[in-house]
Amino acid sequence: MAENFQAPRGFHDIIGGELRKFRRVTSTVRELLRKYNYEEIITPVVEYAKVFERSIGEATDIVQKEMFVFSDRKGRRLALRPEGTAGVVRAYIQNKLYALRPYHKLFYEGPMFRYERPQAGRYRQFHQIGVEVFGVAEPHADAELLKLADEILKALNVQATMEINSLGCRVCRPAYREALVEYLHGVAGHLCDVCVDRKDRNPLRVLDCKVETCQEAVKEAPKMVDYLCDECREHYTKLKDYLKELGVNFRENHNLVRGLDYYTRTVFEAVSDELGVAVIAGGRYDYLVEEFGGPPTPALGFALGVERLMLLVEEPQRNYDLYFVIPFGEVHAYALKVADILRSKGKVVELSYRKGGLKKQLELANKLSADYAVIIGEDELKEGVVSLKDMRTGEQRKVKVEEI
Repeated sequence: MAENFQAPRGFHDIIGGELRKFRRVTSTVRELLRKYNYEEIITPVVEYAKVFERSIGEATDIVQKEMFVFSDRKGRRLALRPEGTAGVVRAYIQNKLYALRPYHKLFYEGPMFRYERPQAGRYRQFHQIGVEVFGVAEPHADAELLKLADEILKALNVQATMEINSLGCRVCRPAYREALVEYLHGVAGHLCDVCVDRKDRNPLRVLDCKVETCQEAVKEAPKMVDYLCDECREHYTKLKDYLKELGVNFRENHNLVRGLDYYTRTVFEAVSDELGVAVIAGGRYDYLVEEFGGPPTPALGFALGVERLMLLVEEPQRNYDLYFVIPFGEVHAYALKVADILRSKGKVVELSYRKGGLKKQLELANKLSADYAVIIGEDELKEGVVSLKDMRTGEQRKVKVEEI
């Protein structure tokens, strides 16, 4: 009995209509990134595990439970990338991009890997497009980034709510963390087991827990915005003013923290009204380059989930005519030449490889949703023409190839 080969759980093929939706998302985003003058960067899907442990945070769920980690033949710990920012930061430093010009605007596209329960729009291999801006501390950069995210949603006709928050900085966050830990100890009896473990190691993540009892327990928790230093408060205020000026609708969510440790100041999520989950998310990470051994460099960015957006977009309709060339008899050289001429004129052409009568050939043309059948037999070869059949109207006539 033949072995039944299947893709591993959480890994999937993207074909047919799903692929067309995939390309609609990626091409739409790429066109907007071109308008914003972002430069593409391609980083490896494999990095040393410490790249992610250092950046994402060893107390995060991603590092503790979800990374695909393995050792090479020399015992070095490697990981499939669970997110894109850490690898781009590593590349930014390794290639000394900071020495080339004052700031960089980069984007990446590709697969990410997390060992988590597969669900709608999230697989163990999933795809992201992300943008990263290095070297800019001013809040108008944050505003432009959120405007870009907003434009992506509008271009894809996706309804989502933009939520924003500020997580402060090294100056103001310690006092807030202390106040939050004290509060969480007081409500520990209402927290889930995961959050009981988090409350001392990674207390901000408790605010983001989706368990109902935890959400209820943190309703009265201290808010970071009440602890912001003067610089962070001014940054956050200007961001909101700029967003209003740009016409970007948003709401403040003071429990929004994101799942990665490297964020500072601005964080945001675009939450799908239909799915109830974030489809675009990001924020500022002003210390990460420095923590990786690079020069102090303010930075910010976001990533979008391609598969999640695919759930929300319609499959694009074909916007070109398909010509199906059908040869009968010893006319294949002429059929090849006809197909070549049509393609040189910008037409999309399928040359039939199937043998059979006209009826079967036209059935195949219909299965391919061809707009025109280009029928070539011995008579057409002698006359130097083709029989062009309009598959939508049934009209058929002989024409010279150059006249199509």
